[in-house]
Amino acid sequence: MPAETNDAPQRRLDFWERFTEWPLILAAVVFLAVYAWEVIADLQGAARHVPEMVMNVVWIIFAVDYCTRLALASNRRRWFTHHLPDLAMVALPMLRPLRLVRLLALVGVLQRSAGAALRGRITVYTAGSVTLIAFVASLAVLDAERAAPNASIATFPDALWWSLVTITTVGYGDLAPVTSVGRWVAILLMIGGVALIGVVTATLASWIVSLVTEENAEQEAATRHQVAELHQQVAALSEQIRRLTAPGAGAGRPVRIEAMPGAEHKRTPAAGGRGSTGLPRLDSNQQPSD
Repeated sequence: MPAETNDAPQRRLDFWERFTEWPLILAAVVFLAVYAWEVIADLQGAARHVPEMVMNVVWIIFAVDYCTRLALASNRRRWFTHHLPDLAMVALPMLRPLRLVRLLALVGVLQRSAGAALRGRITVYTAGSVTLIAFVASLAVLDAERAAPNASIATFPDALWWSLVTITTVGYGDLAPVTSVGRWVAILLMIGGVALIGVVTATLASWIVSLVTEENAEQEAATRHQVAELHQQVAALSEQIRRLTAPGAGAGRPVRIEAMPGAEHKRTPAAGGRGSTGLPRLDSNQQPSD
């Protein structure tokens, strides 16, 4: 009974996370569309009121989700320490682009829908993650750098180019953020790029190892099957030899033994059970010749 009581909060938390997965993904998609519209169009004044209101509503949804999950956690202190990034995304306005991390759940859904083929899952995971991270980083760095003096990132194409160069750890240096927020975005983007490359490399390596292991297992299974067949054949031959060499084996039965290839004579059973020697029969009046 106590075990069931302790498991009840975890079950409620799991149910809540499953129930809110798609609504939160939809909220993140809306946030991404509105945030991209605001940044790329460089909305000012009254034109910013509508997107800001929509993003505030999404912020409230994320805040309610965070508080609910914290309340449903069986060990709230442990859950709180393991979800500090969620708290930062809700509490700090400067980190509002990080709320789009919720879209990584959409990448996970697409990955599951790709089936059991590992290569397909790697492709979906890599393409989805790179596209999402690069696009969000481009919006964030453009939002931070556009109005800064001496900024080299002033348009969305420049921001997207900088994001792709940074996430691939190439770093040409032609474009670089000058604000503190932009540099923090660059740090997170570099860490995400290195982590993504490591995940993809490790997954490919494990896939190659699994292929080699499966091939070896198939060869070993075939070898064991062949050895088992040889054992059966040897056992059958041994049984036949035992029967033929047993005392009285074949007594009273005529035996016909074919000569080996190249032999000129055959040994056939004779009357009375005594076989001939295979030599020419001599007439009683014929003398043997030298």
